[in-house]
Amino acid sequence: MVPRNLTHVSGFLLLGFSEETDLQPIIFGLFLSMYLITVFGNLLIILAVSSDSHLHNPMYFFLSNLSFVDICFTSTTIPKMLWNIQTQNKVITYEGCITQVYFFTLFLGLDDFLLTVMAFDRFVAICHPLYYKVIMSAQLCGLLVLVSWVINVLHSFLQTLMVLSLSFSREVIIPHYFCELKQLVQLACSDTFLNDMVMYFATVLLGGAPLAGILYSYSRIVSTICEISSAQGKYKAFSTCASHLSVVSLFYCTCLGVYLSSAATQSSHSSATASVMYTVVTPMLNPFIYSLRNKDIKTALKAFFRRTMIKTPVVLS
Repeated sequence: MVPRNLTHVSGFLLLGFSEETDLQPIIFGLFLSMYLITVFGNLLIILAVSSDSHLHNPMYFFLSNLSFVDICFTSTTIPKMLWNIQTQNKVITYEGCITQVYFFTLFLGLDDFLLTVMAFDRFVAICHPLYYKVIMSAQLCGLLVLVSWVINVLHSFLQTLMVLSLSFSREVIIPHYFCELKQLVQLACSDTFLNDMVMYFATVLLGGAPLAGILYSYSRIVSTICEISSAQGKYKAFSTCASHLSVVSLFYCTCLGVYLSSAATQSSHSSATASVMYTVVTPMLNPFIYSLRNKDIKTALKAFFRRTMIKTPVVLS
């Protein structure tokens, strides 16, 4: 239920990337292409993992969950932006903005947690290979994913409730292409001290702790790989976590780049443009990183397409 002091707020205005009408078709085509590639690529990863019994192990279980979250992550922001460009209407309702804040916060946190869980999986596989199947049991894998969902659902719900307590003026212009939590809090008319404290505490706890876990896991992985005597053994051990390390680096580097660029330039349009890196580009590149560097995924996709072609009837005119 919307608090009484917010009943006068009917919606917000999303400025997007550019107000020039000549650039709108280019922006629409570019983001539509990236969105379709993201959905199609991550959907292929899910189909490959689910259709091949050889991929029914913890690493690919977490990968399929990450692909699902990436599809939901981009679907939270891009379709609304495309709709606004197509209809030439930049308004988003108050309810739609709050909903977007909730799901964006949820799937961003899930991305972070799943990357941490995948780093733990690689740590166990390389540092404790003899106990891998015992430690990474199906029950533990399901529990790790469930805990990630529960924590981020509760966190997103808390942040959304905090936003619902704020009051806004009648005309609120958001210099972004989606409703971002931090900018929405900054545009509020009421006191935002408690919101800022909750945001900063959540960033340190839910952002810093997973990053520390990833760094610890890979520090142990690197030390274990260095102890391997043969060069072939080192290459084999490193290849098992190369794709995940690439995705982790891309995700955290783009997030850090957005934070630093927005802090340095203080330009809202620059921040919106930089946000594309971790909200659109990273989920789009994840399937390419995992499929191009992973023979198992490529084999599973080839087998899936072969079965699809065999089952598809050929109709001759």
